Amino acid sequence: MLTAVRQLTKNPAARRYLHTTKPKNGYIVLVPEIGEEGQAGDVIVKPDGLPAFNDITIENCLGAIGSQAGAVEKLVKRIEGEIQDLPENEKIDVGRVFKELDEVTGPLDTTWGIAKALYLGNSTLIPTKSYMNIHERARNARASRFCNKTLFEALQEQESEDLKDPQEKRLLQKYLLEGKLNGLNLNNDSRNGLKEILMRLGKERATFKNKVNVSVHSFAHIINDYQLVRDFPSTLLEATAIDSNAPVTQGPWKFTLQPQIVEGFLKYCPDRMQRWNIWQANTRKASNYIEQSLENSTHLEKIRALRRRQAKALGYPNFATMSMQTKMVKEIPQLKQVFSKLLQFAGPAQSVEIEHLQQFATKSGFEHKLELCDVTYWQRKYLLSEHKLDEEALRVYFPLPRVFSGLFALSEKLFNIKIVERPDAQVWQPAVKYFDVFDCDAPNSNHPVGGFYVDCYSKENKFGKNNGWMVSVRNRNDAAGLSPLCALIFNFNAPVDDKPYLLNVDDLKMVFKTFGSAMQHLLTRASFTDLAGLSGVEWDASQVAGHVMCNFLDNPTILKTVSGHIESDEALPDDLARNVRLLKTHLAGYNLCHELYLSDLDIELHQSEQFWAEIVRKLWPVYRCLPLDKKDSHPCSWTEIFSGDWGAAHFSHLYSKMIAADISDAFLENSTDASSIGKRFKDTFLASGSTMPTAEVFRHFRGRDPSVEALLKSLDISTESQTSGGL
Repeated sequence: MLTAVRQLTKNPAARRYLHTTKPKNGYIVLVPEIGEEGQAGDVIVKPDGLPAFNDITIENCLGAIGSQAGAVEKLVKRIEGEIQDLPENEKIDVGRVFKELDEVTGPLDTTWGIAKALYLGNSTLIPTKSYMNIHERARNARASRFCNKTLFEALQEQESEDLKDPQEKRLLQKYLLEGKLNGLNLNNDSRNGLKEILMRLGKERATFKNKVNVSVHSFAHIINDYQLVRDFPSTLLEATAIDSNAPVTQGPWKFTLQPQIVEGFLKYCPDRMQRWNIWQANTRKASNYIEQSLENSTHLEKIRALRRRQAKALGYPNFATMSMQTKMVKEIPQLKQVFSKLLQFAGPAQSVEIEHLQQFATKSGFEHKLELCDVTYWQRKYLLSEHKLDEEALRVYFPLPRVFSGLFALSEKLFNIKIVERPDAQVWQPAVKYFDVFDCDAPNSNHPVGGFYVDCYSKENKFGKNNGWMVSVRNRNDAAGLSPLCALIFNFNAPVDDKPYLLNVDDLKMVFKTFGSAMQHLLTRASFTDLAGLSGVEWDASQVAGHVMCNFLDNPTILKTVSGHIESDEALPDDLARNVRLLKTHLAGYNLCHELYLSDLDIELHQSEQFWAEIVRKLWPVYRCLPLDKKDSHPCSWTEIFSGDWGAAHFSHLYSKMIAADISDAFLENSTDASSIGKRFKDTFLASGSTMPTAEVFRHFRGRDPSVEALLKSLDISTESQTSGGL
């Protein structure tokens, strides 16, 4: 499989990677208010275009953002005046306006991106309060381009057929959609009503989030008996140990309702009553069943009602329909059809999987019927017993430097690029590394198309699970003469005694997924910043590149190329390399049905007016084969949906996986010619940004519309009765 990538060369830049581990101490200064006459971005960016991190302070970051935000807003006002002064029947020069706006937005984006990278990398460099000031100022200034009624109406008069540049046509569509969603086509009274709705919505969302946070942190389950945590990973024990100075096996340990801690506890705790205690507290948090003052049911319903009013004010029948305007799937019936086709095969698979797991648990001495709190524990025991698959034991094959070396080499081979470390680049702490990216297919292949920083030890890992972020420092912006720049930031534990951090399989997938997003950001060929990289890409396609990279780990040959034992540097043995895929495919029907349930629940909560609990009771048996606990109140703590921005958009995670599986299938179908498929992927998905709809990009790559079949195939879910794979 993928013969063309079997002879991957080791990347020397990556092999020298990350041996300096102690972060430079940050500094805290008194934070001034953001002004409009601060120092501009020339203090922050060096002549070579990279940030001058040695010279960056909170003060000049705040000063620069004030000056640059003011420049954007002044330009918008100037354009507004020019439009008002135009002779009757004369239209604005759309291309000139877009280029001027891009040129002035570039420096603002760069300063904002630098602040974001510093904040995530080390919040002592940019404290939370300072960053939030910068974030709000920059976000408001950037949004001013889409909130000007005069500009919106002038663009409405502009026929897209009059524009010769396809990117300008696409940008025009973006401005008009953003304007409509901001209510610019409403009269003043209606716009004021919309503002009132959004203000109340913001307060309800903040209250919802706060109550979940309090519920999470107010719960504490103390364990003193080491036998109950003997199988726990050391990272989870360290995260929960009450005395951080005592040996990790000494205890006691405090377990809260942080998602990562709950997940680990349910997976490793051998005592069923202890598991049930954590599980029921987690599913009932922020509900009427725990603490009345922290219940979120009321706020959940208020958020739903306000979102209905928001959608209707903007001319949509419900919030779910409004949400589809920024998605690849434009119609809810089409989305429901996808759910139905996946469930047709995932449902029966789920029933068989749970039956087999019950048989294994019973054979192992378990005297109960499996419930939700038991599944991940017995799944782990099954994989260990039947396939000798111990996730923690695999870590010795994935030292961090070795993984990055293999990842860089794979990317170079697939996409015909070169990744070269620049040791003299200024960084925010010594462990951070910077790499230039060269596109060997570009006319000027000796000049980097972009670059990225890697910070692996950004924050203390308090919750026993690692996270990764791809931070856009700046987009490609031809008008401002800017090449793309990003930062890959992870919160791995810093090495001890010069021994590199060892990744587990989840870490490995997260690194690949984050790097895939970086490739889409860096290899873009779109010339406008709002179309470059991931900007403007439909939500349900925004994670495609990340999942495509992650899917390469399903291939045992590729998995071996990113492995190397910590002591011998020997690759992962063949049997283990094959079995790792079971971590994805075992209980795949069960897990897919769970994703389908959450996706459909989110849609129904935003198009139905039924009480939330009634919707849960209606949908649960459609997708889940294990019974619903009568006090299960999981929507009351669903912050991603009700306090975040993913309302009526949760399905986007699953849809991106589906598109990515179809793309990855193309590599499997042409396993002896992976480089040519990689080039096609680079020339379509990685290059296009949002210069065209993702459905069109997909047709350029695949020659047809996407299919659900590839996702089911990638999960080893049988589709023998499948008659038609199209959507």
